[in-house]
Amino acid sequence: MIAYLECFVHENDTESRPDDDVSSLSKALDLQGSIHDCEGPTDEASRDFGGMNSLAPLFFIRPSNADDVARVVKEAARSSNLTVAARGNGHSINGQAMADRGLVLDMRSLDDHFRVVRANNGSVYADVSGGALWEHVLKRCVSEYGMAPRSWTDYLSLTVGGTLSNAGVSGQAFRYGPQTSNVTELQVVTGKGEIFNCSETENSELFFGALGGLGQFGIITRARVLLQPAPDMVRWIRLVYTEFEDFTRDAELLVTRQDEDDSFDYVEGFAFVNSDNPADGRPSVPLDPDQVFDPTHLPRTAGSMLYCLELARHYRNSDDPSIVDMGVNRLLGGLGFVERLKFQVDLSYLEFLLRVKRAEEHAKANGIWDAPHPWLNLFVSKSDIADFDRTVIKKILKDGIGGPMLVYPLLRSKWDTRTSVALPESEIFYIVALLRFTPPYPTGPSFENLVAQNKEIIQYCTKKGFDFKLYLPHYRSQDDWKRHFGNDRWSRFVERKTCFDPMAILAPGQKIFPRVSQP
Repeated sequence: MIAYLECFVHENDTESRPDDDVSSLSKALDLQGSIHDCEGPTDEASRDFGGMNSLAPLFFIRPSNADDVARVVKEAARSSNLTVAARGNGHSINGQAMADRGLVLDMRSLDDHFRVVRANNGSVYADVSGGALWEHVLKRCVSEYGMAPRSWTDYLSLTVGGTLSNAGVSGQAFRYGPQTSNVTELQVVTGKGEIFNCSETENSELFFGALGGLGQFGIITRARVLLQPAPDMVRWIRLVYTEFEDFTRDAELLVTRQDEDDSFDYVEGFAFVNSDNPADGRPSVPLDPDQVFDPTHLPRTAGSMLYCLELARHYRNSDDPSIVDMGVNRLLGGLGFVERLKFQVDLSYLEFLLRVKRAEEHAKANGIWDAPHPWLNLFVSKSDIADFDRTVIKKILKDGIGGPMLVYPLLRSKWDTRTSVALPESEIFYIVALLRFTPPYPTGPSFENLVAQNKEIIQYCTKKGFDFKLYLPHYRSQDDWKRHFGNDRWSRFVERKTCFDPMAILAPGQKIFPRVSQP
């Protein structure tokens, strides 16, 4: 088997046909799943949502279960230099889920594993496949059990294992923490091809290492996710601000209110351009086609950049509408938004959580979904966010980015620092997500120019000594990774790598550790 794989790596078997290769490898591995030859840079396994990288693997493998995943990893471990990348729904930006002339696993092909578990203490959990899409988990939990996970991402066509390997952040994280803080058990296949169940009390180093571990210590094949009763309806609200100071004051006030009766259930925010650009200007704010952003309601002091708080309040179909209105108005009392620039709609809980799905459909119709996406995601400390706004948002990004510019606060105390995620030191820090949707070149800037702009922003933050971290990080050198984690956390990261993936087989696209050759 190993000799067979090596002939591909060293390109000795030049006469073999792709169909013969696949057939022979399938028999050798004896998987319950399937193996597919890769057809070049346009093949699904060779690209990702970022659209800026293309690396062809030897084979695209669709495993059926954890045993299949373990079998593939073990065979790669016996080779001299094969690597293995777990690919979810392909939404990495910088080739993190690619394996150049390695083996890519399509995690979506894992057997459907869905089971609701009720613990003795009354807590309810869902056991789900690491390859399940969150939108499918949502629909099944709500339709069959009236329950739902507590913490989400904005876009739900992502796999469970994919988001847990990073963090998983949305507007619920201020209360419940990221998705990594809302799982109690994992099944993980390590870089040695060993399968472990792990939790806070069992194989805890692997559990916390895999959560936010960028795929470096193991491949998540199953997760136990904490559930709560799902509401029926959502009041979705957007409030416009002209001053960043007022925007951040109110956002921080709302996220530090932890009493569910005295706070919103979802808090996010974004910056937008004071223009009529539909992508990132005033028209991007209203929540309904019948709503209009009237710029005459803005004070004369309004600048070129504006801000929007995005809020949601859950309720039941049985709740009296007047009580819902009264509760929302009470929570809005004292906030400093522009009074006549409040937008709101009522929609079902499922419609609210799947709201980005509609944006996806619109982007696909406009042809920009498949264009390059040079996104940049950062965590910036509260102490530095005003300076970041003055220079980055108001100057570097003053013309917009062709997509959302998310800016909203999170609470460090809601994150479990035993996981592998690197965070700023302050209790309140902001996620800044520059979600660029690039127009077809040459009508707009090339993605190379936008990548250069991202680097300029990172260099500015570094030069100013900001307390910041990249979220969904991407670095090219181990020195940069060491700076990202800091000395102590980097040492722990290296120790976990040595323990669980000593040959650096897993997730080569992260470019953290070079493959260790088999002696």
